[in-house]
Amino acid sequence: MLCRAAAVTLLLCTPASALVGGAIPADNAISRHVVLIVGPRGNSRMACTGTAIARDLVLTAAHCVQPGANVSVVEQDDGRRPKFIRVAGAERHPTFDFDTAVSRGETADVALLKLAEPLSTQRTPAPLGERSIVLIGERFTVAGYGVTIDGEGRLGPLRTATLMAVRSPSVRHFQLADPATRGETAGLGACSGDSGGPVFEDTGGRLVVMGVVSWATSPRGGAGCGGLTGATPLGPFREWIVETAKKLGSPLQ
Repeated sequence: MLCRAAAVTLLLCTPASALVGGAIPADNAISRHVVLIVGPRGNSRMACTGTAIARDLVLTAAHCVQPGANVSVVEQDDGRRPKFIRVAGAERHPTFDFDTAVSRGETADVALLKLAEPLSTQRTPAPLGERSIVLIGERFTVAGYGVTIDGEGRLGPLRTATLMAVRSPSVRHFQLADPATRGETAGLGACSGDSGGPVFEDTGGRLVVMGVVSWATSPRGGAGCGGLTGATPLGPFREWIVETAKKLGSPLQ
């Protein structure tokens, strides 16, 4: 237990910050919904980000959920110490295809993690959005625990950035970029560890999670980070999420 606690304390307290391009620390309105997902003993190489949608249910990307993998969700208790919560079960969308996800293609990159015990009262389940169509120019808030420098191995505290939709080829996929750079030059964007993180939409002062982060590129679509952020909208998969949550014993409000 001491090794696990030390590993995650390092991840949460390191100067490195989530999201590349100078993203800002997340405020409570966002951080109360978001958790870190790590591998055995706090392994950061398997790290992803997730969103609490019930007291014991976390939404993330399907490519973050490897069959048979031993993963945990991490949050900080009232004393700011990391607390591990074991993932008791996981469900990936049945049409998810890993090879398509790796090639940045369009697939059902959504999954649910059933926790062995509820999250603390510091975490509030985020409501699900319903819409599927994303319009070019719309802005959304992305949050994640990923690295701030492409190639950096350390994760950081939760960070957030406002990104703009620059491409929406179908109702099952859309792409975001820094409004100032539009993905042409280096700017704000997701990176390693941000996968599965929420794409929030502000609906009249109320945040709803309407998508999850699936992949990232460097400027102009190259390998790396700081260019485009690919996301999977929840609208087309909302029925599956609701039914699977019920099957896992965590019906959504």
